[in-house]
This record gives sequence, C-alpha cells and structure tokens, in this order.
Amino acid sequence: MNSFPLEPIEKASLDELRSLQLKRLRATLAHAYANSPVYRAKFDAAGVHPDDCRSLEDLAKFPFTTKADLRDNYPFGMFAVPREKCARIHASSGTTGKPTVVGYTLRDIDTWATVMARSIRASGARPGDLVHVSYGYGLFTGGLGAHYGAEKLGLTVVPFGGGQTERQVQLIQDFRPDIIMVTPSYMLAIADEFERQGLDPRDSSLRIGIFGAEPWTNDMRLAIEQRLGLDAVDIYGLSEVMGPGVANECVETKDGPTIWEDHFYPEIIHPETGEVLPDGELGELVFTSLTKEALPIVRYRTRDLTRLLPGTARTMRRMEKITGRSDDMMIVRGVNVFPTQIEELILKHAALTAHYQCVLTREGPMDCLTVRVETRPGLAPEADEARGAARELQHDVKTFVGTSIEVVLLHEGGVERSQGKARRVIDQRPR
Repeated sequence: MNSFPLEPIEKASLDELRSLQLKRLRATLAHAYANSPVYRAKFDAAGVHPDDCRSLEDLAKFPFTTKADLRDNYPFGMFAVPREKCARIHASSGTTGKPTVVGYTLRDIDTWATVMARSIRASGARPGDLVHVSYGYGLFTGGLGAHYGAEKLGLTVVPFGGGQTERQVQLIQDFRPDIIMVTPSYMLAIADEFERQGLDPRDSSLRIGIFGAEPWTNDMRLAIEQRLGLDAVDIYGLSEVMGPGVANECVETKDGPTIWEDHFYPEIIHPETGEVLPDGELGELVFTSLTKEALPIVRYRTRDLTRLLPGTARTMRRMEKITGRSDDMMIVRGVNVFPTQIEELILKHAALTAHYQCVLTREGPMDCLTVRVETRPGLAPEADEARGAARELQHDVKTFVGTSIEVVLLHEGGVERSQGKARRVIDQRPR
C-alpha cells in the first residue's frame, strides 16, 4: 500500500517555518493578553506587552507558565474563551494536588486531531490500517487524542482503553490490528499475557507500536521490538500543551521525536536560572502554543529534560528522547538518579526484566535506594544466575550512576502492573 503524503509545512524551508511561527506567536501573545486575565496580569507584572515580540528570540522576555499557575486558577481561570465556548474539558489525574484542567474549542479539537494524524502517519501508518488504542479514555488526554487522530487519518479505530489485559490479547488476535497505541510499560504487560496464553507476541499482526506518556529508553525500545517484532516509535505530549501529538518520531529515522513546530514553539532553558540555552544543550523543555484558542499556553515549563536537535526526516527540529524529568529525579546521598538510568542497566541483564520499581527509604540521616526487579519468567529469584545479575546490577549502578543500591529480586508478577503510566518511584522517606 502507498503511504500518506506529507503536509507541505513538514518539508517547508526553515525561513518559511520561522516566518509562520513568528506570525502565529504574535497572534497567540495578543490573544492571551486580551482574553486571559491571568496572562494580562503576568505580562503586566513582567513589564512586557505582546507588541514587544518582534522576533522569535523576543519570546524570552515573557514570563514562564507553570503547573502551579493552572492549579491556582482551577478550574477555568486560565481559559481565554468563555467556558461555554469550549467543546471539551480534559484534566490531569491530580495525584499530587488539584488536577490541571484544560479546555478545547472545536477548532482546538481539530488542530489536535491534525497533529495526532501527522504523528501516526510519521510512525509508518498506511491507508487501511487498524489501530488498537490502549491509552486510557476519559479525562486523560491519551485515548481520545489517539482516537481522533487515527480517525482523521482515515484509519479504523478499536477504542479499547486500558485494563482487561486478557481481553486485549484476545481482540488483538481476533481483529488483527496493524498499530497499537499504549504506554511502553503496559505493552510489556500485554506481551506477558500473550506468553501466559502460550502465544508468541512476535506472531501477532502488530506492525507498529506508538508509545508514550512515560519516559522510556532506547534499550527499552530494543527490548520491545525484539519481543514483539514491531517498530516502536516515541510519541510525546502533555495535556497542558495539548495532549499527545506535540512531537513524534519518524519511523524511518527513530532518532527522537520531531516537534510539530508550526503549532508548538520549543525552548530549552537552564532548570535553575531560566536562561534560554542554545540548541544542542541539555536543559528543561519549555513550550508555547501557537494555534490554541481555549487555553493558549506561554512558555510552559514541562519539567522534562532534553535537548533540541536539527531536523532530519522533517524540516522541524527534533528533541532528544526524554529520559528524565526534573521532578522525577531522585537525589540519593547527593547523587542525581533518574529511573531510566536504572532501567537502562537492568535491560543489559538477560536474567532480569523491565518490570521494576525504585523504593526510597531513609535510615537515620542516610537515603537508601532499593531496586525491586523481576527475574525473567521461569528463573527463580534465588537461582545463581539471578543472584549474579543482581550483584552485577549493583556494581553497574555504583560505577555508572554513582550511588549504592540494594536489589530485591521478585518472581514474575511481583511488581504491580500499571494499566497506564508505570509507577517507577515509591518514596517512603518521612516528610
């Protein structure tokens, strides 16, 4: 089958792209200032006006937006259109406080569907493909974002959602989908269920997996691809900026998600000083929406750590694969540790699986990190091979990460299975 054609903007010249970005940026700043009392107050307090933005570099003059701004103005105080003009409301889970609430006009929904369709096409979708959506539906943006994007591309959607893993496998076997959209950790749970039923996951119909909603490493990509015999591509997004579809890897390169820069303008800043860093330097990712109506977002601090890279498969810039968030970082005895660093080292040991959790405790004044990890199916935790892998993992973490850990080996199923984002860090230290 032929593939879908690219949109002209995906291959436009850099000059054309930058010109469009500046036009849309100026319109966004004017819209936010005129219609959002919160942004008007923030701009006024910072001594800036939309007219001060005469170049893309001038965006650095404007104040940041944080999750706290959205929570402080809960539920609809950040909106730049009346609530009754919104076609849909989504919200985060709110597990660490009030949820962050986002609104969408009908045009916003269409824009979101467009960038999601673009993302699915970049992942290698072909006309006639069947898409199995295992992201959660409801207030979480994953399920409906994937659903609308696949439909806009003209594909057939199976709106399964999360959970019911046994039935997921049954319908994958029966319906024979080409594409699955799901978190990478839950994809592993689905692969486990294939094997529990005596089926080889590599024999399924799945050709492409579009994985997002949590950080995952290139080693995890390799493990998933080898286990399931598909192309694993990375999708990136967050509800405050739009939902999934802010950026997506191109299957032909798999070299980090391409940011759809005609809709979302990226910056990298120093996480502590807020200084804008040049492309190629590691820092915190910041986004400004360029086409949103209901909730324009100006310089939103994502807390995701990455770097901006030149475009390859598309004109637009790429972002290095997200492997950590500044608010997921564990500080253990003065050493910064990210769960994905642990994951990368776990996956180097054939005796261990990618089902793991990091448990933080405190003994006296000292922080302690315990990694709970499952041994591969059929290998007992007390077996010599498993114990040897645990010792090697301890050594690897000490050598490459710089901190000591304890390793607790568990039987298959010993780590709770997530139906959405995996819970990688459990902090049991006293507050």
